[in-house]
Amino acid sequence: MVILITVLFLALKTLKESGHEHVYDSVEKPLLLSQSAAVLEILHGLIGLVRSPVSSTLPQIGSRLYLTWGILWSFPEIRTHILVTSLIISWSITEIIRYSFFGMKEAFGFAPSWHLWLRYSTFLVLYPTGISSEVGLIYFALPYIKASEKYCIRMPNKWNFSFDYFYAAILALGIYVPGSPHMYLYMLGQRKRALSKSKKE
Repeated sequence: MVILITVLFLALKTLKESGHEHVYDSVEKPLLLSQSAAVLEILHGLIGLVRSPVSSTLPQIGSRLYLTWGILWSFPEIRTHILVTSLIISWSITEIIRYSFFGMKEAFGFAPSWHLWLRYSTFLVLYPTGISSEVGLIYFALPYIKASEKYCIRMPNKWNFSFDYFYAAILALGIYVPGSPHMYLYMLGQRKRALSKSKKE
């Protein structure tokens, strides 16, 4: 969680002092580390260490890894876009609240009601800003993806297989259309259950 606080602090500091164009450069290393380490959440879900279902964790972590490595790290031209700042701030605040909430529950067996409310309410704003930033950055990266032909596999080759990263990015955008509302509704259901349960206790 210290890494996520560092990312948020550096992003806000750089935004204030130098502008959004320099935010990515100031947070690149801790951002790459924190988002890559999130893969452990999937493993923890698979082996039953945490109760989070892999079906909801996998798309969230997968999309973040794709944005972090497949877009921002791979295409430097997109790093100065203002959506990078909204993405980083949305991700950081969300994860700081989430990890601190679960940390308190693990350490003390409970979390204060205000923390529970934050855990299950801030996504109402931060999920749309985060998803909009993700979709926007993929879209604005498309010309650079197409021009660079990075990660493309062309025929002929010994595997008799071709892959075009540009069309894969378009497919990723297509997945966001049904996927985003589904995840939002899932989180609304979680919020309702968690807050109603806390009222009964």
